[in-house]
Amino acid sequence: MSPVFSKTPFCHIDNVKNESCNRFFFKFARFEPKVFVTFNHSPRFMTDKTHAATSVPQHIAIIMDGNGRWAKQKGEDRIHGHQNGIDSVRSVVEVCGEMGVKYLTLYAFSTENWNRPKEEVDALMSLLVTTIRGEIEKLKKNKVRLQVIGDVESLPESCQRELADGIEQTKDETGLTLILALSYSSKWELQKAIQEIAKDVQVGKISAEAIDDNMIHQYLNTANYPDPDLLIRTGGERRISNFLLYQIAYSELYFSDIHWPDFRKEHLVEAIENFQHRERRFGKTSEQVN
Repeated sequence: MSPVFSKTPFCHIDNVKNESCNRFFFKFARFEPKVFVTFNHSPRFMTDKTHAATSVPQHIAIIMDGNGRWAKQKGEDRIHGHQNGIDSVRSVVEVCGEMGVKYLTLYAFSTENWNRPKEEVDALMSLLVTTIRGEIEKLKKNKVRLQVIGDVESLPESCQRELADGIEQTKDETGLTLILALSYSSKWELQKAIQEIAKDVQVGKISAEAIDDNMIHQYLNTANYPDPDLLIRTGGERRISNFLLYQIAYSELYFSDIHWPDFRKEHLVEAIENFQHRERRFGKTSEQVN
């Protein structure tokens, strides 16, 4: 597992034409790189006492759904949707870096996805290899650190090599941590964690009485990352689909009808704005939070 590290936001604001993005970014186009931006000065993001979530989420997780349906609507095959979804990944990674998000987890390929037609799976694996290879220099330029969770050993050797190379090349970057969930499912992760805990109890490394939430967290793939503050799912579906089930116990959920290949900066801004106007109580009352 990779060590936790502190992140310094980077900034290279593009000429954002969307009105909502302009209102969001215009005051921060020249913010100092070491400043953690809370956006409290922007009128759209002013919050009163009923809105406890005023800062940018530290960790955003995204279920990138709708590639196949997007392609079908255009009379193309499913892989065409996955290929165009890469542009959305670039856009979201860029805007997360600009806004000071520290961790971004993308659900790229689930363990259940292995059951899809072989030609689609093979095309996805090939796309993964070429994308990682083609994006490493840009990730390094933007100080993005690449990480991965999931059953990586089940991936083709070519994918494993590219991932290992990408992780190695970006290991010292101090900007956004981009976590790819590949051959991942939460039930698989929990099964592995329970097995490891049981083994450690059996050999006396830990006691059954010592097992608590903090200990369980250390046995998960995400042990070195904070739990997501915001979970986004695109494509119009309203379900979690076996993604980070343990970690999202207190995450804010946001569902978008936009198919992933059409998801851009302005849509992420809208999701974060929605997040900032929610009251996160974590079991407490509103009066306690305020």
